[in-house]
Amino acid sequence: MKYLTFEGMDFPVTFQIFGKTILAHPLFEAIGMFIGMRYYFYLKRKSKEKLPFNISISVLIGATAGALLGSKLIGNLENPFKLFESFDIAAIWSNNTIVGGLAFGLIGVELAKKIVGHKESTGDLIVFPLILAMIIGRIGCFLTGIYEETYGIPTTSIFGMNLGDNYLRHPVALYEIVFLILLWIVLKVIQKRNIYPSGFIFQIFMLSYFTFRVILDFIKPRLEIVGNLGTIQIVCICVIIYYIYKIKNTLPSQYKKYQS
Repeated sequence: MKYLTFEGMDFPVTFQIFGKTILAHPLFEAIGMFIGMRYYFYLKRKSKEKLPFNISISVLIGATAGALLGSKLIGNLENPFKLFESFDIAAIWSNNTIVGGLAFGLIGVELAKKIVGHKESTGDLIVFPLILAMIIGRIGCFLTGIYEETYGIPTTSIFGMNLGDNYLRHPVALYEIVFLILLWIVLKVIQKRNIYPSGFIFQIFMLSYFTFRVILDFIKPRLEIVGNLGTIQIVCICVIIYYIYKIKNTLPSQYKKYQS
């Protein structure tokens, strides 16, 4: 069922592909991943840092496996009571979140690097392709409205939009797109200074995005697990603590070396 909403837009936006009706969210998610990967391989060809094939493939496998597991695991643990009340494989497979994908993708990469004995950072090259993929994916989230759990709570602010249920809600997908564009600009400025150690851009990206998600999720429907925090926020806080510790212990000595 469709509702007439913001400036005549119907939610959810769907597309007819090979005779099947496809929601905007999975379609844009797939497009985002494809374009993001093409951009990554383009940057990789231009990069002066060349990783051996066995290290590259190990890191790629670790990141993919970790991201797939994490996105599903954290996506389903957003409402653990619902998960255990009715065990539905199809529903379990459809639940995912970028927060879980990023967090567990990181774990997968670190495990893969330990297995092959690689100690250098490998994350900077993926940052901008990842941001690009996320922006495209969030366009799909916005176009899906309230028909997947990527919408905001009702609001009386000037930003409120009718996303398909006749309530004015925070368009959190648009907020995230704006944040990611601004983060892209800031990270590009940092990158051009060329004085920070390898991996710093990725660390700042992760710290910034997970901090943003802790705040953003307060205006999204969520099940409070600990205090007034949802599952995603708890995961975000764990990642934030990890990166504060990591940056604090690696940046000073590296920065002094670049300054000397």
